[in-house]
Amino acid sequence: MAVLFETFLEWKEYCVKKNIPLYQPVLEYEIREKERTKDEIQTALKNAFLVMKDAVKTGLHEDMTSRSGMIENGGKKVMKTPINVLSEEFKLLVARALAAKEVNSCMGRVVAAPTAGASGILPGVLVTLQELHNIEDEKIYEGLLIAAGIALIMEKKSGIAGAVGGCQAETGTAAAMSSGAVVHCLGGDIDMIFNAVAITTQCMLGLVCDPVAGLVEVPCVVRNASAAAIANSSAQIAIANVSGVIPVDECVDAMGEVGQSMEDRYKETALGGLAATPTGKSISKKVLISDIDIIDSTEE
Repeated sequence: MAVLFETFLEWKEYCVKKNIPLYQPVLEYEIREKERTKDEIQTALKNAFLVMKDAVKTGLHEDMTSRSGMIENGGKKVMKTPINVLSEEFKLLVARALAAKEVNSCMGRVVAAPTAGASGILPGVLVTLQELHNIEDEKIYEGLLIAAGIALIMEKKSGIAGAVGGCQAETGTAAAMSSGAVVHCLGGDIDMIFNAVAITTQCMLGLVCDPVAGLVEVPCVVRNASAAAIANSSAQIAIANVSGVIPVDECVDAMGEVGQSMEDRYKETALGGLAATPTGKSISKKVLISDIDIIDSTEE
């Protein structure tokens, strides 16, 4: 796919020069690349957000037990607990991010935003934001376009896959997308939006990808919840006009540099980190044996 902008600075300068909102060039990009009309892109955004909301609903109301047994209705358990660490809204944010990602782990339908492994972050953040602030769908769609623009540049500069740059590239990008969308939806300007991306990137920097048994379950699901929380804290800081000091382009470049220097065992190979712990290895052996048994019984 063609590059939208090489840098966040280029994106900002383009919008300032033409006096257009940040989402406008992303919309034009989508129209051009997908050869669709504005109305068709709007419909696609609507459908994407509906799938996100449905993933949250499914994860909170249907059985979410994965075949490995590592995922056991975590979203529902968080939602139903009578204890609120901070507030009811924070509890729901965590529950929704967990629930949407659990749908992916249980082979349900999700929006890869930007990847399936990070598919609970945007839904958890945007569904909670809309409910809390009564934000219209059209504003959410604008936020989704901005999130897409953020992902396109981060993919170019640092990568968005765990196999390329670790979990910082995957859940980190999703958190940055979410944070930028939040700031836009709450009326923040371009500098605030990009500052939110910078702060989020700083907070996610260095996170490894170490899936137990090679499955996108542990620690992936709980990281979706923590990334959703970081997205909101970064948005809160940015919208108060507190500077992240390091410009967004430099932050994303740093993420790319860290990802390149990260050892392969920390990049989705299940050879390091949590996957290499005694418990992680034990789970891997059980899952592998279970898969072999299933294949054998099918062949008979």
